[in-house]
Amino acid sequence: MGKTRNITVGSLSCTPIEKQGVEIVERKGIGHPDTMCDSMMDSISIELSKEYIKRFGAVMHHNIDKCLLVAGQAEHKFQGGKVTEPMLLVIGDRATFEVNGEHVDVEGIAINASKSWLKNNLRFVEPEHMRFQSELKQGSAELTDIFRRKGKGKFELLGANDTSACVGYAPFTQTETLVLELERHLNSKQFKKEYPEIGEDIKVMGVRQGNGIQLTVAGPLVERFVKDEADYFKKKGELLDEMKHFAEEKTDLKPLIFFNTLDIKGRGINGCYLSVTGTSAEDADCGQVGRGNRVNGIIPLNRPVSAEAAAGKNPVSHIGKIYNILTHKVARQIYKEVDGIDEVYVWLCSQIGKPIDQPKIAAAQLVMKKGASLTDISKNVNEIMDKNLENIGKLCMDLATGKERAY
Repeated sequence: MGKTRNITVGSLSCTPIEKQGVEIVERKGIGHPDTMCDSMMDSISIELSKEYIKRFGAVMHHNIDKCLLVAGQAEHKFQGGKVTEPMLLVIGDRATFEVNGEHVDVEGIAINASKSWLKNNLRFVEPEHMRFQSELKQGSAELTDIFRRKGKGKFELLGANDTSACVGYAPFTQTETLVLELERHLNSKQFKKEYPEIGEDIKVMGVRQGNGIQLTVAGPLVERFVKDEADYFKKKGELLDEMKHFAEEKTDLKPLIFFNTLDIKGRGINGCYLSVTGTSAEDADCGQVGRGNRVNGIIPLNRPVSAEAAAGKNPVSHIGKIYNILTHKVARQIYKEVDGIDEVYVWLCSQIGKPIDQPKIAAAQLVMKKGASLTDISKNVNEIMDKNLENIGKLCMDLATGKERAY
């Protein structure tokens, strides 16, 4: 007999975002300092989880969701400057250092995972460009004890280690899709092969008014590929043309694109957005976990979002990660499989200590199409939500092993 869960399905009376007059969406690329923090902390969680599973058969308590990336210093010049003071990555919060008398090299795993991420994602950040400071400590007794309380079933579900709420939605609007895909295109391997001069610290801000969208893109040019000021503005123009072409092919909206709008001709290197390493963290901008993209890859200012930062949290009991991912997953499935819906919002709220598959409440709010009946579809929506909660253990394992990402 299945579990009885507190699932509610209701209608929401509002204008779908796509049909509203103004929409604002942001995306911070892989080289943005905030995204770097999210990505590296989640990589640490994955590597720790793998080590715990390999040695002890289960994920142990950890939350690597506090991080500060302190910007370094750099000396800029055309054809190639240099980093004069390295960046500093401060890694914080809690982990399990010992299980049944066996030591776990938490700090070594954390630093190696961060270095590996940098090597795989930022082409011009060298090992000497970043220092690492681990401030990871042993977790509290009560939270750690959650991991010793045996659950039931194939994945031994644990109790939630926090009381919190998360929300996800579907579908993406054209604006959300374009902002996300433009950054991914500019940071793709193929684009970097054709235009190696643009760095990874790309930020896209989309502002839609009616059926017109203005995209403001910021992205440094890597100095080793830029001869002088004239060459900078030539390459900048070529990149802008590529962005315009991409946007026009991808949307029915009327795009207008601006690129590196702080630039001023005639001021030499001081009027150009240049970088030694491809990221502003080298000397201009610090970073923190949770200040960047939501788990669906964007910062959607017109949407409800959770205050929880998913990156780095443990994948088996911290609903700040699990529910953040699950709400979007469920919302997408409902929108895809159930007819009559313009938009869907899914809410999950946990109560600390209670099993993660039994939230305090699971709610779906549906913006219905004209003429559609909530009564006709509510049973299908309820079943989708219940089935996903029943199978939450698989999602936890996918997060633990990196098959599903939180950034």
